[in-house]
Amino acid sequence: MDSEYFKGIKKIQYEGPESDNPLSFKFYNPDKIVAGKKMREHFKFAIAYWHSFCGNGSDPFGKGTLKLEWNNTSDPIQAAKNKADAAFEFIEKMGFEYFCFHEFDLIEESSSLFESEKKLEKILAYVKEKKEESKIKVLWGTANCFSHPRYMNGAATNPNFRVVARAGAQVKLALDATIYLNGENYVFWGGREGYMSLLNTEMKKEVDNMAIFLTMAKDYARSQGFKGNFLIEPKPMEPMKHQYDFDASTTIGFIKEYGLEKDFKLNIEVNHATLAQHTMQHELSVAAKDGMLGSIDANRGDYQNGWDTDQFPNNVLETTQAMLVLLQFGGLKGGGINFDAKVRRNSTDKEDLFHAHIGGADTFARALIAAEKIISNSSYLELRKSRYKSFEFGFGKNFSEGKLNLKDLYQIAIQDDETKLESGKQELFENILNQYI
Repeated sequence: MDSEYFKGIKKIQYEGPESDNPLSFKFYNPDKIVAGKKMREHFKFAIAYWHSFCGNGSDPFGKGTLKLEWNNTSDPIQAAKNKADAAFEFIEKMGFEYFCFHEFDLIEESSSLFESEKKLEKILAYVKEKKEESKIKVLWGTANCFSHPRYMNGAATNPNFRVVARAGAQVKLALDATIYLNGENYVFWGGREGYMSLLNTEMKKEVDNMAIFLTMAKDYARSQGFKGNFLIEPKPMEPMKHQYDFDASTTIGFIKEYGLEKDFKLNIEVNHATLAQHTMQHELSVAAKDGMLGSIDANRGDYQNGWDTDQFPNNVLETTQAMLVLLQFGGLKGGGINFDAKVRRNSTDKEDLFHAHIGGADTFARALIAAEKIISNSSYLELRKSRYKSFEFGFGKNFSEGKLNLKDLYQIAIQDDETKLESGKQELFENILNQYI
């Protein structure tokens, strides 16, 4: 390490819930066995390169508040190397094993595609060296096809073919980078794949083009030997008024409509779920029931704000409900937990970034422990199963097996016109969760 950017901070250790040390894990014990696996294996915690090492605390109302010492040079190559040094130092000190990136997180985009590619090649070689030295891995890579003004009308869905082609070139670069760094997955977030107004939008054309684009990207990556999952990240709106990957259900419908289900799964982001008026538990359940729960972007929104605030997770109750889904459906299919979150604009001390990730990891750890106890020690699963006991015998069983028709349902109903009310016992289920948190 040429320079230490997070001076005075040692590797974060597990010290248990009784510790008063703010720079320690209270619940995340990487090697603790929960539900048959180590915590680190359940989570595969990853650092988001963009928020943690590129974000400067700026917002639409003010300049940046964070001092990014690795940017204190006019040489873009050296700045990118400095940023990589800072990133790997931070990830190692956190004790995490993964990071996620956009291609132009690693180094700033140039004015031409040719120059951008050459710069990217240089920094990739440096990042690969750091990666091999540290044994830190890439959970997934992706392309930033939403920030540049050229993408104001979309990338894959842009009405101008030249823009679509440029987006394709960027995705190729990002795929090549992900493969070069042995990335385990590749993510597509359609940041501007949607519309601002239907008055000037041919929706079918745009969605068809998006499917063609994704198929081309998938085919190229496979031809280059990529074996991982392709992940689509749903979001209902923002920055566009309406995005085509609105939520898990919409995205799965798209995947199946265009025959992409053998290669594509979902990357579920918590704040995106709440923007779609869903819960994280809902979105995970929708993805899991179709075998498409690939990965999670961990963060939270602010219930008083209607936009994507990307705050670090701290709600143990909600996260426990999410962990119940993961444990019952066999966990994530290839992905992990990426902290797609940023410290608040007024959190300007270097240790704040550590506090944020420690809190996020502890939240998930507490939730996992609670979920495992709920499944193993409580009546939760049996109570839920008992609500559907009428489908285990007689006419109910015949219905589930597809042996009845609508006339049969009529005959059954007319012979038993009074149906006994059965409580859903929602309050009891809620109490069980609270008992184990």
